Amino acid sequence: MTLAHPPEDTPLTGLTTAADRGAARQLPPRRRTDRLRTRGLLRALLRDRFPAAAGADIGYTPSGRPVLLGHPRLCISVSHVADACAVGVAIDRAVGVDVQTPPQDVSDQVLGWSVPARRDQLTALPPADRAREFTWMWTVKEACGKAAGTGLAGPAFSLDVPLGGRVGRWGDYRWVSLRHASPIPLTCAFSSTERGTPQ
Repeated sequence: MTLAHPPEDTPLTGLTTAADRGAARQLPPRRRTDRLRTRGLLRALLRDRFPAAAGADIGYTPSGRPVLLGHPRLCISVSHVADACAVGVAIDRAVGVDVQTPPQDVSDQVLGWSVPARRDQLTALPPADRAREFTWMWTVKEACGKAAGTGLAGPAFSLDVPLGGRVGRWGDYRWVSLRHASPIPLTCAFSSTERGTPQ
């Protein structure tokens, strides 16, 4: 997995393919920049670890998961926010990554529907700490949902994440929150057993 904090002018976009740039032209300017930075970071990681797939076209499954066309053994995941992007690549395993910037505050109502088992613990924290810890929990849910290919519309939404959690399991998936390495909430999830070739 790779994380970057890209500035406005970045060499990451120079690593993108013509297909990447063509697809990004359809997006509004801010989203276009974010997409190209993230795609550039993905291309850099592929060049380093899986060079044969570095220029592969990217498609999507019906659920919206990105896939490297022609490379069924590789699973990819991407995430971006305004000031950072993250990508993950795994061979013979499902993978999901999520990076998020904490909001200024998180309301009791949001805590009640999104992390009911941890609501009281989070409410007891100062607002900034509550927002940051909530965001770490949210990245776990997002990363697991991406790895499972269901997103938050699936069972990952109800995943219970302990406060301060760094590693954990969710069914066949393991997750790691990179609290020691990332200044903003960033989590990676992956299947703990090899998966079959996706259809």
